[in-house]
Amino acid sequence: MPLTNPNDRPDKIGVITHGSLNKGVEMKLDAAESIEDVVAGTFVVIQGDQFDFFSMITDVTIDAANENILLHPPSREDELLRRVLQGSGTYATVSLKPMLMMANRRHQELSDEAPRSVKTIPTHFSLVAKATEEDVGRVFGHEANDGGARFFNVGEPLGMDEIPVCVDLERFVERSNAVFGKTGTGKTFLTRLLLCGTIKTGRAVNLIFDMHSEYGWNARQEGSEQAVLGLKKLFPGRVSIFSLDPKGTRKRGVSPDHDVYLYADQIEPGDILPLRDTLNLTATAAESTFSLQSRYGNRWLTTLLDADGERLKQIAEECGAHEMAIGALQRKLKQYLGYDFFKTESSRGQYDVIEALMETLESGKSVVFEFGKYDDLRVYLLVANVITRRLREKYEEKTTQYLQSQNPADRPQPLIITIEEAHKFLAPGIAHETPFGKIAREMRKFFVSLLVVDQRPSAIDEEVLSQIGTKIVAQLNDEKDIGAALVGTSNASGLRQVLASLDSKQQALILGHAVPMPIVVRTRTYDEDFYRAMREGANGAAPATYDEAKKTTDSLFY
Repeated sequence: MPLTNPNDRPDKIGVITHGSLNKGVEMKLDAAESIEDVVAGTFVVIQGDQFDFFSMITDVTIDAANENILLHPPSREDELLRRVLQGSGTYATVSLKPMLMMANRRHQELSDEAPRSVKTIPTHFSLVAKATEEDVGRVFGHEANDGGARFFNVGEPLGMDEIPVCVDLERFVERSNAVFGKTGTGKTFLTRLLLCGTIKTGRAVNLIFDMHSEYGWNARQEGSEQAVLGLKKLFPGRVSIFSLDPKGTRKRGVSPDHDVYLYADQIEPGDILPLRDTLNLTATAAESTFSLQSRYGNRWLTTLLDADGERLKQIAEECGAHEMAIGALQRKLKQYLGYDFFKTESSRGQYDVIEALMETLESGKSVVFEFGKYDDLRVYLLVANVITRRLREKYEEKTTQYLQSQNPADRPQPLIITIEEAHKFLAPGIAHETPFGKIAREMRKFFVSLLVVDQRPSAIDEEVLSQIGTKIVAQLNDEKDIGAALVGTSNASGLRQVLASLDSKQQALILGHAVPMPIVVRTRTYDEDFYRAMREGANGAAPATYDEAKKTTDSLFY
């Protein structure tokens, strides 16, 4: 119902007295309000004549109308005088930064307009009120607005309990995104939260390279021994587990949907480049892989691994490569011969994990790719590169087919690839060579994006960072990492202060393409209430497990 009087707005706390477009505006706090209830970083709404200004509290000041009052302050026993002076002789001002402006509810003809950037300021004595759930919903969207098909609740603003802040998943899946934070700040938890949103709404399918078995079935909650539900348990019909260590996966009581093997003839030189630091390879040794491939084709790695001393010398001569570099490369890559999943025979006619992955993703299921006992960075980097490169090629082919046919049935399902230790794949100097670098720069048009998870954003190539659409940033201490996390962001200096003030747990700054403005949230708790919300379908509660489905069937038919 439209407001008929400015005073109809609930939770009025003051009026505007000063301000400018560049420096922000000042509010005089109502005498009845306690200054100790006014918290920096929380939100208010300034009700102008035409627009509501969604604003953040940035500073609080106390002052006096007459300096003599401060020279002769009333004693603590003189409560009556203190109350008389409060609001007249003494007062508090609050600095506000208008973030967005939206149509005032008294102007219903403008109510369909989306919030816009601030281009003006409200008039003198405009009313200021605490932001309500309705105000936050107007800015960030609300799950109830669309049945939970687009907006996903990720937490609540600091100091505004039980008011949900949503990420726009339609915009989230359009670009690559990132979760940054130092060790122990809950990056995995934040990532799992976002993945749940995309799976529940069906906005995208996911490929999660799960180095430490934290996403698939069960995982240990950070800071405790308590187990939390993985994606497969929350969404049994929408998630498949591919395992590089099927025996280990089964020992944990989990039955993988697919066992994974990697063949030497599936590996290309570009897959080796991110391993330079991990394997301690010289640049010459790493670049020798290209000479080997040029000479021996897809048998280059098998030829190298099978060679003895004399044959190794011959290979170096045939490729025009340095013998010592070839020898060093062989010694480093021979480490993979000790892994059960690594095969040197031809992959022709063998089970193709990429085909199985594509079939799974095309069916609308997300994939958790578990490494099990092979939670080794050299395994993670190699396997993730090989899988992603070939998957990228498949998506390029599928997109080309769709563009030619214009048949909606041929349109690829948007894919998000989640990688941890992302700086190892996207470091300057190699990012342009790896499939992940190409995805970050070019793959939007092919329906593929990245979800980058890392504690060292400063080690990621700047060109890649500039392509990140939405960033969820937990606490960071290093100045270089903070600067890298804010690359391409307006008002970066102000946001640096915000990042520096974050708690180490369950707080994050969200900014970028999927939110209309930067905001600090207390992230949603990953508990039974969250599980129940994830198991609710768009049209009500949907059975989430076999046992629940059986109970529902029995109650209906028996």
